[in-house]
Amino acid sequence: MALINQTYFCDFILLGYSGGQVFLSFLILTIYTMILLGNFIIFSVIRIDNHLQTPMYFFLSYLSILDICYSTVTLPSMLVNAITGNRRISFNRCFTQLYFFVSLGGSECLLLAAMAYDRYVAICNPLYYPVIMNKKFCSYLVGACWFSGFLNSVLHTLMTSKLNFCEARHVNHFFCDVPAMLNAACTDTRTSQLLLYIVSVFLGMTPFVFVIASYVQIISSILKIQSSIGRKKAFSTCSSHLIVVTVFYVTANFNYIGPAPGDSFDIVKLSSVLYSVLTPLFNPVIYCLRNQEVRRALVKALSWKDHFK
Repeated sequence: MALINQTYFCDFILLGYSGGQVFLSFLILTIYTMILLGNFIIFSVIRIDNHLQTPMYFFLSYLSILDICYSTVTLPSMLVNAITGNRRISFNRCFTQLYFFVSLGGSECLLLAAMAYDRYVAICNPLYYPVIMNKKFCSYLVGACWFSGFLNSVLHTLMTSKLNFCEARHVNHFFCDVPAMLNAACTDTRTSQLLLYIVSVFLGMTPFVFVIASYVQIISSILKIQSSIGRKKAFSTCSSHLIVVTVFYVTANFNYIGPAPGDSFDIVKLSSVLYSVLTPLFNPVIYCLRNQEVRRALVKALSWKDHFK
């Protein structure tokens, strides 16, 4: 196939939309609205309630902001494409979307690991918890997560943007992501694929292993608690985080490390939806419904609002 040299002036065609535009539009709009509403409520309640000014909720508030940004990178453009039926996306828009999608995804990988470390210190070293997880250290952790994610995305975006793409310029996805863009290229992508694999191991697999190791220690400490009420409370606090990180890391690592360019992308598209759409959707649901402190704070905030009507 012919190559396009002036790739900066070319449009890509997204192949993820194959029909059912009315239903797909409604589904995307519903999911995006729920993500915005749920995460904004979590962030607002944590910021307002004085009883939630702890490191765990500090991380959770930033996770909510991160999930809002993460979903905003893809879902609005997906909604427009589904409504209009226009599957074309310009080069600049595509790689802007790719940059922010990869950067925010990488930041979330690291932030979830930081949250696991917070739970590890709280349960395994409770006496040192206020000293270790002080406000300054937590702020540095959050800043490092964001900075590392955005720095990592610069490498992927530059490497991918320098590829030559086929004349058809078909991208077999709902949005622009690195594996789909490598699959659309007509030149040798082994260097970009190697970079993707190496960075994914450090940014995806390593935090996941760290999270698993942290929870092994956490579960071991919980089992030593003599009080059944104490064990139940500790499991309740950690189980929601464990559910989220398992879905997120497994699907994200499969997306970037599992398949090779040229493989069937149906499963890849499904996995990308799981970690980029369902995780931001379920984060506020899991943390709200399974956390009594957040529920109480939410009821208190609503009662305060009703009091001043």
